[in-house]
Amino acid sequence: MNKTDFGFQEVPVTEKTSKVAEVFSSVAGKYDLMNDLMSLGVHRLWKRFAIDMSGARAGQQVLDLAGGTGDLARRFVEKVGTSGHVYLVDINAAMLNVGRDRLTDLGIINNVTYIQANAENLPFADNSFDVVSIAFGLRNVTHKDTALESMYRVLKPGGQLLVLEFSAPVLPLLQKIYDSYSFNVIPQLGEWITDDKASYQYLVESIRRHPKQEKLKNMMLEAGFDRCEYHNLSGGIVALHRGWKY
Repeated sequence: MNKTDFGFQEVPVTEKTSKVAEVFSSVAGKYDLMNDLMSLGVHRLWKRFAIDMSGARAGQQVLDLAGGTGDLARRFVEKVGTSGHVYLVDINAAMLNVGRDRLTDLGIINNVTYIQANAENLPFADNSFDVVSIAFGLRNVTHKDTALESMYRVLKPGGQLLVLEFSAPVLPLLQKIYDSYSFNVIPQLGEWITDDKASYQYLVESIRRHPKQEKLKNMMLEAGFDRCEYHNLSGGIVALHRGWKY
């Protein structure tokens, strides 16, 4: 039987999607609060950097994958204006509902569409989007290579993909501090705030299973992207990868 990673566990490939769904359904209601607590608010700066690097502008079509609670989508809506459109896509219905409610409460209604879909099989025509983004979501995808190929397909020629994801610290001392914080503090926070320690244990483990900077860059090249590069943020704890379709 084919197996894949689910944190540090090995599970049948056919089960990973449902297991990841259970994790995010469990934490959806307090996902934003946990992000602020876990990163001490720095996740907002990482996301702002990604938006700035996207070059998104008025009139463009933007696809925000694993868009969850709408952090990036909200900022993309500001960039594309009333003449553009943002599609917030997430595989998880609970996360998608939180994002829809949040943006609606902010008065963002007309130029954003919410779609539940798997990044591996995007329900859009070829060459549809000027920008595709996925923030802190690629590591949860079962077949990352398939998802990258799907993202490449729906990008317009000249369009850009941005992958914002936890990665590998570049300094050994920082890695030790980060590991200690990740495994000792984050799951405990998850238990206190969401009453779900196991989900945050998975999230910590999934980061260690995710391809490191150079490997992910090579995966993007193999999927067809050109001019692939990455920017380490917070010493490599997070990296923003970019690639273009020509």
